[in-house]
Amino acid sequence: MSLPLEGLAAIVTGAGRGLGRVEALELARLGAAVVVNDYGQSGRDGSGEASATPAEEVAAEIRAAGGTATAHTGDVADHQQARELVELAITEFGRLDVLVNNAGILRDRMVFSMSEGEWDAVIRVHLKGHFNTTHFAAAHWRGRAKATGAPVYGRIVNTSSEAFLAGSAGQPNYAAAKGGIVGLTTSTALALAKYGVTANAICPRARTRMTEDVFGEFEPSEPSEPSEQSENGNSRLDPLAPEHVAPLVGYLASPAAAHVNGQLLVVHGGMVAVVERPRVAAKFDSKQDTFTYDELDALLTPHYAGRPTGETFAAAEVLGLKRG
Repeated sequence: MSLPLEGLAAIVTGAGRGLGRVEALELARLGAAVVVNDYGQSGRDGSGEASATPAEEVAAEIRAAGGTATAHTGDVADHQQARELVELAITEFGRLDVLVNNAGILRDRMVFSMSEGEWDAVIRVHLKGHFNTTHFAAAHWRGRAKATGAPVYGRIVNTSSEAFLAGSAGQPNYAAAKGGIVGLTTSTALALAKYGVTANAICPRARTRMTEDVFGEFEPSEPSEPSEQSENGNSRLDPLAPEHVAPLVGYLASPAAAHVNGQLLVVHGGMVAVVERPRVAAKFDSKQDTFTYDELDALLTPHYAGRPTGETFAAAEVLGLKRG
């Protein structure tokens, strides 16, 4: 029996640690040859010297398990290095079928304290990094489709965040970048559908070095029921373990997801939520050619009266993202 991704080649960015690592391992487990990309800086804020070690260690881990992998240590936020990443997959494996964009950094600060450099750095790695790799992969797939006169196989899985959905007061740069990634994803999905390529985005919730300040460390408890034990008899997997996210990435990369395109999915702890596009909650029409200030005051002020000042249009509770 063949594996779902057998014969396919994939790129995973930011794959030296955390989510990217388990995503790369999952794609390899499902049969894909994987280019493991990671710039390798030690700081989650993008500080420290670049290092080949994280990407090379994950590539070696894949090969040790019987898979096929090679490492790439370039910076995806650099346009030329992103080009080289895509070219490496095509040269090394003879093809590119799957692109998983995961690389990112954090430079948290309240909006009134954030520097221009802190804003630019996060937008550069997350949003520009997603664009760079997408640009070169999309050009490759479009060229192949035009050369053959038929659709090709292409899958893009981008990484957004619930910080975009529900807001994150101390992360205006990160939330903006993650919102931009959703816009990039839906635009890409529309542009590439006729070539056989899909583009989707996930909002993963996972305990990694990027989120250690938010979620802290996992403290496993003794299972109260046998069903709560893992196969090795230990207490159940951390509900926020990155391993909960990887299977969805594997599915979206597979032929089974051919009709999933332009979608946003929240995933964590054994839960996947399909997020709808924003819907109109209320509509008001002017009784004349255009609104006046007084008319808007009479319509909108009562509509919003009584709501908490800090309430956002997409609070997590409204979206039903709390599990159990």
